[in-house]
Amino acid sequence: MTQPTRTRRITLASRPQGAPVPENFRLEETELPAPGPGQVLVANRWMSVDPYMRGRMNDVKSYVPPFQVDQPLDGGAVGEVIASDAPELPAGATVLHGAGWREHALLDAGAVTVVDPELAPESAYLGVLGMPGLTAYAGLMGAARFQPGDTVFVSGAAGAVGSLVGQIARLSGAARVIGSAGSPEKVQRLLELGFDAAFDYHDGPVLDRLREAAPEGIDVYFDNVGGEHLEAAISVLNTRGRVCLCGAISQYNATEPPAAPRNLALAIGKMLSLQGFLVGGWQDMAPEFRERMAGWLASGEIAWDQTVREGLENAPQAFIDLLAGANTGKMVVRL
Repeated sequence: MTQPTRTRRITLASRPQGAPVPENFRLEETELPAPGPGQVLVANRWMSVDPYMRGRMNDVKSYVPPFQVDQPLDGGAVGEVIASDAPELPAGATVLHGAGWREHALLDAGAVTVVDPELAPESAYLGVLGMPGLTAYAGLMGAARFQPGDTVFVSGAAGAVGSLVGQIARLSGAARVIGSAGSPEKVQRLLELGFDAAFDYHDGPVLDRLREAAPEGIDVYFDNVGGEHLEAAISVLNTRGRVCLCGAISQYNATEPPAAPRNLALAIGKMLSLQGFLVGGWQDMAPEFRERMAGWLASGEIAWDQTVREGLENAPQAFIDLLAGANTGKMVVRL
């Protein structure tokens, strides 16, 4: 492959106020230097858009540095090494790395991980075999301390993480798995994936729908949404119930502080455990996750969905649509 000298990338044009809009992003063309000693040049084939990226667009201190205005965004990506000055990483290798939102990435060899495109499709390393898969597994098994016989409730259950949480819980001996999603089509997909019950949160108060789906209460709540969902789960959790606080997508675009959960005092009498969760703190579970997930995929016991958008220029809209719930499974952009 001829080494290009110019490439395109997406930069943050301005910080969103509320929901992101296309004007917050800018498509730029820039010079592309050749790799120096110990570096590789990667032609990206797939990139990820994820809900956590919304928080990085705010200029606030958090667990990961914010994106900078007029600088390129980043995130998970998979591509092919097209030029290398690192003997251990020859041209032609397929690699996973963190420099998405661009067509090409110049990286130190230590910043990429070789993946096997024969084992699974390349985009799977951004989803079921990547960060979302480990998030689902470690969040459920580690942070929420899942036990066989638990009744598990998952919000955002048709997304990249939630859909895997429900399937992992079912395969690991859950008594009942319940999911919430944002459309009748997504609810139907959850039932196809083996959820025992699912509901559209637009159909009425989440608390009412959850009580109908879990008349004997829940033991584990895997929270991807926050707000009303978290408040409802606190009400329905059984004594010594556990919550994995993984995401709060209902609040990411909010311009005013949310009121919920207003019933947090219930956690005292119920002796609930609410565990904040960042996947980076659970990397010790990655080998166990990879072994078990590989087995489930090989046996066909786990299914994974993805929503694909085409072209770097459409990545900002893919991200905007992700926050609006337009995806089923993992949202990825093919470059």
